[in-house]
Amino acid sequence: MRGSRIKPQLVLALICALVFQIYASDPLFYESFDENFEGRWIVSEKEDYKGAWKHAKSDGHDDHGLLVSEPAKKYAIVKELDQPVSFKDGTVVLQYEVRLQNGLECGGAYLKYLRPQEAGWVAKEFDNESPYTIMFGPDKCGSTNKVHFILKHKNPKTGDFVEHHLKFPPSVPFDKLTHVYTAVITPDNHLHILIDGEEKKKANFLSSEDFEPPLIPPKTIPDPEDKKPEDWDERAKIPDPEATKPEDWDEDAPMEIEDEDAVKPEGWLDDEPEEIDDPEATKPEDWDDEEDGEWEAPKIDNPKCEEAPGCGEWKRPMKRNPAYKGKWSAPMIDNPAYKGIWKPRDIPNPEYFELEKPNYEPIEAIGIEIWTMQDGILFDNILIADDEKVAASYRETTWKPKYDVEKEKEKVDEPAPGSGALAGVQKKVFELLYKIADIPFLEAYKIKILDLIEKAETQPNLTLGILGSVVVVLFTILFRLLFGGKKPVAPVTPPAAPTETKSAEKDTTEEKEEEEEEKEEDKADGGAQRPRRRRA
Repeated sequence: MRGSRIKPQLVLALICALVFQIYASDPLFYESFDENFEGRWIVSEKEDYKGAWKHAKSDGHDDHGLLVSEPAKKYAIVKELDQPVSFKDGTVVLQYEVRLQNGLECGGAYLKYLRPQEAGWVAKEFDNESPYTIMFGPDKCGSTNKVHFILKHKNPKTGDFVEHHLKFPPSVPFDKLTHVYTAVITPDNHLHILIDGEEKKKANFLSSEDFEPPLIPPKTIPDPEDKKPEDWDERAKIPDPEATKPEDWDEDAPMEIEDEDAVKPEGWLDDEPEEIDDPEATKPEDWDDEEDGEWEAPKIDNPKCEEAPGCGEWKRPMKRNPAYKGKWSAPMIDNPAYKGIWKPRDIPNPEYFELEKPNYEPIEAIGIEIWTMQDGILFDNILIADDEKVAASYRETTWKPKYDVEKEKEKVDEPAPGSGALAGVQKKVFELLYKIADIPFLEAYKIKILDLIEKAETQPNLTLGILGSVVVVLFTILFRLLFGGKKPVAPVTPPAAPTETKSAEKDTTEEKEEEEEEKEEDKADGGAQRPRRRRA
């Protein structure tokens, strides 16, 4: 059989394809932090940024990263790219790893992808005012718990750059493991947010449902010069002007009166107090009457009262007063002058423009500019690529092995059930609840749900009660969504959650604090019950 000759054109095509494949497999930018960052990354010299960056190993690994080493500090560091990254030619993938080794109660762990800076700007002047194209990554403090994605987009009409925030972003994982965050920006105007390779959010840059404010301004806006007429009446109901208070209406009648029909229960102990001095209590040897005052034995419940209907002076119980009507007010009637809720007329929006594709500014540098109350935040494997497969391959080779090791160690270190920490089943429940909190139609209730979940995690003794509260919130929301109702869901108070609004509640809190102090003193005295002291 005669051998066939390969045409030179085919050989050239194969070589070109191979070269293209090799080139396409390289990231546009990659930082592994295997070597010290000094000299390659520039630490800001601005006065506010006192936090010290360190080249350190991730806990339990030989792999190095960029470490936030001090709590309660501001940090800023930047890396200028050799070549700008453009969004005009196709997909752009932004990816990096971060590990919250000491957790994250309040602070950020996001990256800023900087656009071209003004002439004369130098990296050592990087701060929160340095303009960026995209801000992406975890941020958690108080009611804030989200993976940010912010696009700064230039309005072609005004020339102003506007921050556009992703609506309903995913929540930050609550553990101390290494997680990899990925943002994929595609030519069809879509954004895909992945955490650990799993898509958590998909959005359209041109949709008003996905970004706030929307990239495309509304066609019309309320006329800022339109004013409500002075005679415009917005009251749908008014008190009936012809109504008069009935002659027999007693506004001074009390709400409750004594029940004259009540009789004292048989066996009531009038002469017995509800509390008596503890007969087993003795005056401490170190008690000084002049310094501490006259000693009084602590009180205990009177044991005689336990078997009787009651002790002390008997008083008739109160009952609702049938004559009580309260303050009289005229009944409400339809307002004949009602014109509806006034709003200004709409006019064409002078800032409106049409847009087929966002006008992304190129990325010329990567910066980390954060304020955090926690140390131990470790950044690693920062990647920019033009192919999703490249990002996926790096996740498999750089992130997945570390995560698997950490996950196994977490299982080994996990306390046994009943030790006060979260058991395995509970952790799965929490993971499910965090996913539920990310459902878009629950956004209005997300802060409330997350607060309850976090309380359950940090207070294991209250876990069951708080989980019950979360379930109540969810069922209430679903009920209102299914059957209607305009009233907002009433907040569910988790067990033992203190309030700080009413003076009576403050007094109760102070009393509890005093009781706790007395308990601590008792412990210091060997656990013996400490007698009450007379208050001055």
